[in-house]
Amino acid sequence: MISTTVIPAMDIGGTHVTAAYVDLGTRAVLPGHSFREPLDSRAGAEEIVAALVACASRLDARDAGGWAIALPGPFDYEQGVGRYANVGKFDALNGYDLRAALSRQLPGADADRMSFHNDAHAFLLGEWWAGSARGHRTAVGLTLGTGVGSCFLRDGQVQLSGPGVPPEGRVDLLRHEGKPLEETISRHAIRRAYARAVATPTAPDVREIAQRAGRGDLAAVGVFTQTFLTLGHLLGPCLAEFEASVLVVGGSIAASWDLIAEPLRGGLADAAPRIVLAPAIHPNTAPLLGAAYLAQPAQSARPAQVERLQ
Repeated sequence: MISTTVIPAMDIGGTHVTAAYVDLGTRAVLPGHSFREPLDSRAGAEEIVAALVACASRLDARDAGGWAIALPGPFDYEQGVGRYANVGKFDALNGYDLRAALSRQLPGADADRMSFHNDAHAFLLGEWWAGSARGHRTAVGLTLGTGVGSCFLRDGQVQLSGPGVPPEGRVDLLRHEGKPLEETISRHAIRRAYARAVATPTAPDVREIAQRAGRGDLAAVGVFTQTFLTLGHLLGPCLAEFEASVLVVGGSIAASWDLIAEPLRGGLADAAPRIVLAPAIHPNTAPLLGAAYLAQPAQSARPAQVERLQ
């Protein structure tokens, strides 16, 4: 029988899915109960659901009933239905009732107790509950990878509007030189900038560019420096107006923290010189922690209120 202090959680990303038990008492993933499987976000709906079910079934959570699930938008988190029209990933889930599909195929799953949460929100809530943002009243989180995810948090409540908060709380809606932010800060933007710097038609992935920077490649160092200096300049005024006391950074690109921290801090210096800049303490599990936190009975009304439009 599953303990009432343990919640099964799932983190669905563009290339992988993770299923784990989160222990509410210790605010951590239960040791030995976390499983990660590859996932193709460009596959058909049945193939995607089959991959989710295969990973989640490894937990043997048939007695758990409810699941806490973190995944990227656009998604109707209250209804459990995808809204991925022409976004380049999970297109097959556009208009698809994921709640119904998972509740049918996961043994013992209860559709009424299954909750869905924006992955960037879950990431920051996980770090606020048990990581780098713990003890901070106002916090902002960024997830840097294929795109830019963000969350603005005050007293444990996700903020979608207000002073300093971009529309819908989405930093990716900010613009730089007339273009969307992700044309400057994202996986494809960093690769494109490096290709230009070394005059080549193609560029390696961000991890390889970071490794080259570590070996003294000045072009690679310059790309990281300019990219994150620019991000700091753009974010600084928002963070200052929001009165954030900490900025927590996660996502695959944040693994190159030694290349990111100094230029990002430099970009923030003019508008938000006192903000704490911190990498995620739980880079791989924060979305699981945050989703489980939101799924607690006392929190059950919150996801629909703050995530309906994401």
